[in-house]
Amino acid sequence: MRIIAGAYKGSKLVAPGGSNTRPTSDRVKESLFSMLDGYGVLQAANVLDLFAGSGGLGFEAMSRGAAEVDFVDSAGASARAVEANAAKLGIDHSTRIHSSDVVSFLSSQRVPKQQMSGQQASGQQAVVQRGPEVKLQPEGHSGGAEHGDGLDEVLDGEVLEARSDLDDGDGRIFDLVFMDPPYPLGEDAVTQILGRLSGLLDMESIVVVERASRAPEPTMPAALEIFRSKTFGETALYFVQLKGTSEESDTAAVDESA
Repeated sequence: MRIIAGAYKGSKLVAPGGSNTRPTSDRVKESLFSMLDGYGVLQAANVLDLFAGSGGLGFEAMSRGAAEVDFVDSAGASARAVEANAAKLGIDHSTRIHSSDVVSFLSSQRVPKQQMSGQQASGQQAVVQRGPEVKLQPEGHSGGAEHGDGLDEVLDGEVLEARSDLDDGDGRIFDLVFMDPPYPLGEDAVTQILGRLSGLLDMESIVVVERASRAPEPTMPAALEIFRSKTFGETALYFVQLKGTSEESDTAAVDESA
């Protein structure tokens, strides 16, 4: 696995091994980041990489101009791989690694005061949506990770704790969110996660959801909408935003087949 463009182009990333990991191909990443460049969302972005695996999407975003990334994955091997990759690239000061399941992480985040005020004014729900807890992934599965070697030196010891699960007291907004859950994760769980995430976005934020192309289109919670989708063989990408956020929302979602 490697970074395909930007400041760290060509850098190889450590990836956790295991039969339950799934790569995001260079072809998909190249098209994805070309679209994100077009939307102007990458420069100085605050990025959230959910089901991070080895962190390939988050590190690709940093290579292309993002300011910082929060990586979230419940698998210890994934957290250690992200730690090793951040250190290798010399950007560990710009990363936070949360060894946590996604629902627990999102539930712990404070809704920013300005976002809460805006949601109340518009009639939207002013807190991250709550719901029944769900088991997010099979044991040992990491959403975006690739198979790889070279983990011997980082697999010893205890599972990493999150570097920082604290904000500045006012909460944080994420400009760009990658959500690459295990394909077996049920659609109800995907919708629940998106609902919890919606309070941590603003009107310019973009969420990218990766699913199997044979799976149904994700059901959006009330505050969110899909404004674009694209299919690459077995992989489908959905671009999601708060309702009414851009000119894209004035047109129907675009379904493109590669």
